[in-house]
Amino acid sequence: MKKSFNNVQRGSTTANLVVNDIRVVAVDRTMKDIQHFKDALISAESVYYPNRTRLYDLYDHVTLDGHLTGIIGKRIDAVLNKNLIVQDANKKQLDEFEDLLKTEVFRDICQNILLTKFYGCTGLEFVVGNELKFEEIPRKHIKIEKQVIAINQNEYDGTTYQDNKLIWVIGKKNDFGLLLKCSVYALYKKNGFGDFAQYVEIFGQPVRVFRYDANDLQTKKDLQNVADNSAGSLALLIPKQAEFEMLDGKLSNSDGQLQERLLNRCNDEMSVVVLGNTETTSNNNGGSNAKTKEHGKQQLEITKSDMAYLLSQLNTQKFFDILKSYGININGKFHFEKEIDLASLSQKIIIDTTIKNSGTPIDDSHFYETYGIAKPANYNELKKKMEEDNKASKPNNPKPKTKDQKPKTENALSFIDTLRASIADFFDPAHKD
Repeated sequence: MKKSFNNVQRGSTTANLVVNDIRVVAVDRTMKDIQHFKDALISAESVYYPNRTRLYDLYDHVTLDGHLTGIIGKRIDAVLNKNLIVQDANKKQLDEFEDLLKTEVFRDICQNILLTKFYGCTGLEFVVGNELKFEEIPRKHIKIEKQVIAINQNEYDGTTYQDNKLIWVIGKKNDFGLLLKCSVYALYKKNGFGDFAQYVEIFGQPVRVFRYDANDLQTKKDLQNVADNSAGSLALLIPKQAEFEMLDGKLSNSDGQLQERLLNRCNDEMSVVVLGNTETTSNNNGGSNAKTKEHGKQQLEITKSDMAYLLSQLNTQKFFDILKSYGININGKFHFEKEIDLASLSQKIIIDTTIKNSGTPIDDSHFYETYGIAKPANYNELKKKMEEDNKASKPNNPKPKTKDQKPKTENALSFIDTLRASIADFFDPAHKD
């Protein structure tokens, strides 16, 4: 019978939480540029008084970028959408923890752990009570170099969290996360959007040019009145005796591609930093379907790395002790449920079949684990019966081998050669479907 973790009576208290003593300051929303980035990084890298406050204010500024937010969510969701399970030492799934793994609070814990790769650190303070609950510790107050939760974001006075059993801080010194690399491109992109908007404002409408005689002031006054009341586009009043030439770069950038290329390049660079490629997010560079699939494989490797990172944090004694304080005893370890990749399995089937037909012994457990097939409970009994049936079906006096009959090994090698030739023929440029 499954144990429910959703209907636990709430008896928690937040009176003694460390986060309640923190003096939270609003995020600095002033304009940011590359100089702000350099100053924030210098402050964070200080040897004697490292302070990440300005850096995290900058992160809050750049994460308003839609593309950056999208690729971060894409990378995190690729892990959160995998099925987590708990297995004992014998790799048997423990169904009693299924409700826990499906709760929103557990998903939020996993999300905060994954965000550590982007911010460099994450802090959670768990609330005492019967229900699993936590409060996020503002990153600006986490002084990971000193192992202190500071009361004020620019100071170091506060609570030491190293021995606090309900405070879980994840991160390393001198690790400022992937957002450090993305911030430069996000700032250039933001300024590029400003230039793009200005370009559209100036050249999105036709320019009206009015010419008048320099000595005719009444005509100038009348033209000014017409220009002010006739439309909202740009209007220029120029004396006929004056020479007029607009050197605006419009001839070399008549359609705004210069600004658009800058924005796309910044997006591509951020995609490479976060996802390891560009083709799985956009196809601005005219990539082929084969190229997209190859980049999808590269992103899968990053997802596998994130999955391993999440498991390494969930399976720590620190988190087990936190769960134990809520009466949740994990008598096993967290794992991801194995997924079947049909494209990969189709290749493995050919290889496994070839090896087995060659006469090379293969442990049956290899097939069960590789193809995700449940091993029967009476496996030994079925195996013994199958061997007896095979032995009974063989003739007592087998026919001698003829000269043309090849051993199994040679048959397998011949099959491999045929398969290799078929693959080479398929990828030959002259090949046609």
